[in-house]
Amino acid sequence: MNDDRPTSGFDRDTMPFVAPCRRLGPFAAFGWLREGILDWRRAPRQSLAYGIFMAAIIAAVSLLAWLRGSIWLMLAMLGGFVFLAPLTCIGLYAISAQLERGQPPSMARSLRAALRRHLGNEMVFAVILLIIFLVWARAGAMISVFLPETGDPHIEDLATYLGIGSIVGALFAAVTFSASVFSLPMIMHRDVDTVTAVVTSINAVLRNKLAMVIWLAVIVSALLIGAATLFAGLVVILPIIGYAAWHGYLATIDASDFPRHTAGITAVPRRGTADSPPRDP
Repeated sequence: MNDDRPTSGFDRDTMPFVAPCRRLGPFAAFGWLREGILDWRRAPRQSLAYGIFMAAIIAAVSLLAWLRGSIWLMLAMLGGFVFLAPLTCIGLYAISAQLERGQPPSMARSLRAALRRHLGNEMVFAVILLIIFLVWARAGAMISVFLPETGDPHIEDLATYLGIGSIVGALFAAVTFSASVFSLPMIMHRDVDTVTAVVTSINAVLRNKLAMVIWLAVIVSALLIGAATLFAGLVVILPIIGYAAWHGYLATIDASDFPRHTAGITAVPRRGTADSPPRDP
């Protein structure tokens, strides 16, 4: 990716609607994981801080939903988490971005990136996710019409309900994954709007279906392993996945047709480029 093109050379009126993507090998995700583990080892304190924060929220949502037995409470808390997740993801990407620029990882700079520099686009993205989740919840409620009316149904009586529910869930999960897998890293990396980032992400997923299915399977498997350890494993797993997602974006998306940010971590070219960067206040 050409990181050394000067920001002043971009004409926003002629920029493309979507960034092109590279073709990935089916097992590209394992290379991203390896780089994510290296980032975790290079920034252990910052990784632990983010990991503890995210694991605590997921554990709290799951515990309250289990104790209260209320799907609406769980949906309400997940709605709040939808707005926190982009902030956390941007913070993790900022750690990786500092490391690849030869900078010491700074929690303050990563929080500044999450809470100030990219907050507008993050909130737009969160609203998009929230709308998807609300429609998902509504669709889930509607398929209850397929529940058998008998008080003690057998598994064959539930086949239609479970089948339709699985299809609906898989569809919404695929939409959510496709829209989010590369969009937040692109928002962190380049000066683009949320719609461009989301469309770029969906396009890249559609052109690398097998690699993305394997990446999704890796994420789900890792989360299940973390949950099986009473969420303690998520403290390590979640930051690694975040770092790996950043490296996956860099390996997949060619965003050189879009300008860098004028300030912040990613305003500085990655190591090996010749541009003179602006300062990060």
